[in-house]
Amino acid sequence: MRRSVAAVGSTVFFFVGPGTVAGLVPWLLTRWHMRELPLWAPMRLLGAAMIAAALVVILQAFVRFVVEGFGTPVPVAAPDRLVVGGIYRHVRNPMYVALLTAILGQALLLAQPVLLLWALAVWLAFSTFVRLYEEPVLARRFGESYATYRRNVPAWWPRLSPWRG
Repeated sequence: MRRSVAAVGSTVFFFVGPGTVAGLVPWLLTRWHMRELPLWAPMRLLGAAMIAAALVVILQAFVRFVVEGFGTPVPVAAPDRLVVGGIYRHVRNPMYVALLTAILGQALLLAQPVLLLWALAVWLAFSTFVRLYEEPVLARRFGESYATYRRNVPAWWPRLSPWRG
């Protein structure tokens, strides 16, 4: 796939996929209403920092799919090459981790416990999708290179030092 096509597809998917999971649904659940709780200001700051960090990671991951993988995060327009650079040297599923971080950050920022339940539901969906679909597809498509990557880079908890495979 050409990079320009991958960039357009990734941009559209960014708003549809992550925009829905970490934007639209949290808004529908909370209307982004900030509950007032005493002494909650430090939690709000932590939540805002989590959201900002998550956005940076998501954007980096999407760009990596275009420039390194020549594809998109959408399974029907998957990358031609295994993406293992940038943030992918630390964790195999940075987009999913970042989306969960964004949802948890909103829960703290807004003091909305319902978002903790949404994060749990999203994590269950992501982990099921990864285990039953993504990992088998990547193993078939990229063979030993994916197996090596999978052995060295954790799926959900980032390693501190980047993998240099």
